[in-house]
Amino acid sequence: MTEPVNDDRRPIITVVGATATGKSDLALDLAGHLGGEIINTDSMQFYRGMDIGTAKLPVGERRSIPHHLIDFLDVTEEANVQDFQSRSREAIAEIRDRGRQPFLVGGSGLYVRAAVDHMEFPGTDAEVRARLEAEVADDRWRMHQRLAALDPAAAEKITVNDQRRIARALEVIELTGRPFSAQLPDYQEIEPTIHLGLSMDRPVLHERIAARVEAMWEMGWVDEVRRLLDVGLAEGKTASRAIGYAQIRRHLDGELTAAEAKEETTVRTRQFARRQDTWFRRDPRIHWIDGTSVNPEANLAAALEVLGRS
Repeated sequence: MTEPVNDDRRPIITVVGATATGKSDLALDLAGHLGGEIINTDSMQFYRGMDIGTAKLPVGERRSIPHHLIDFLDVTEEANVQDFQSRSREAIAEIRDRGRQPFLVGGSGLYVRAAVDHMEFPGTDAEVRARLEAEVADDRWRMHQRLAALDPAAAEKITVNDQRRIARALEVIELTGRPFSAQLPDYQEIEPTIHLGLSMDRPVLHERIAARVEAMWEMGWVDEVRRLLDVGLAEGKTASRAIGYAQIRRHLDGELTAAEAKEETTVRTRQFARRQDTWFRRDPRIHWIDGTSVNPEANLAAALEVLGRS
């Protein structure tokens, strides 16, 4: 490992891409090589106890590299991008104060942008939010149509099944009088940042996702969900809807067989990966690395080449 250099001018480095593309391994390799620390930007890894289903690296596999913003929420709490923005920027500053390189790693695109871009987030109103969430739960199709009439760009990006985001978009429109899509400004960073993206041929990624779901099941994912239900998972607005966790809850309730829960989890994860890829592909700043070969050494070499040119 090279010795970290106390140089505030070194850019932030992000490692992004769809789920199961190998972001964690690449980030560990880069952080080890460049003397860095990792800030998690996967919103489901914020939750204590959600380990297997979020592919959270066990502490023993983190190569003694500090990881930040993991396990700081209970499953009953709601993830908040504005809160994350504050926490992540504080973590970046503290890492720099130690003369280390900050790496932001994860597939939650909005959270990555919140950390590194000039973004302001409108507040919330508990009564308005509760009313809209109830209306969306009652008829998500009608509410999605309302969103499409008020903000076509937002409706195009938010699926009719994403009830939480439909309600939030309508809340922002009601509170600010502005389209929800206007809350995502142009790509303007708060300080120099290099964005690395891992991509993978879709058939290979689909195989990896299916294998990962099967492996997680074998590792005890069902038991993990049972334990989390005992501490309030079903009441959590964010955590309870996580892919896989929702399907296993339905399996435990007798609505799905184990095979059906696995299949639905695999399909939903593939759909999610497609949405992630679409989100990140819109960002012209990302330097893409083809990780289809699943060769960690090749990925590291490609990433270091990009960093050397930037």
